[in-house]
Amino acid sequence: MSVSSAQREELERLLERYMTERGLKSTRQRSLIIDLFFDMHGHLSVEDVWSRVRQDDPRVSVATVYRTMKLLSEAGLAHARNFGDGQTRFEPAVGREHHDHLICTRCGTIIEFENDQIERMQDAVARRHGFKVTSHKMELYGLCKNCQK
Repeated sequence: MSVSSAQREELERLLERYMTERGLKSTRQRSLIIDLFFDMHGHLSVEDVWSRVRQDDPRVSVATVYRTMKLLSEAGLAHARNFGDGQTRFEPAVGREHHDHLICTRCGTIIEFENDQIERMQDAVARRHGFKVTSHKMELYGLCKNCQK
């Protein structure tokens, strides 16, 4: 998923404000990491992003990528996800509709899905309990089609 130019502008505006409020500076390496992350697809580990960033600038350290991904997550521009394998993966929070995940516990395949009926049922359960949902995630674990063979 690549973000559109309008989404990119909004992303840059939100990030600039977040960094200014915290006294953080924009650096060339940080900008490179952010640009490449939002142009990549999937659920990316720090190592995935680092591997791609090093193609453009071999001097970027894994620690710089880690700090930048943490910054994006704290700013609400990326979601940090743990799918039960001990590794944090990131996905953009900008330009995405809500979706849930099916995770294969054997090969690690992650399948995104959307289901309006499930969303309505979750809302109904929350209302019945007088609960206001502010966010949620659903992750279903099992074996993908290939691993069931």
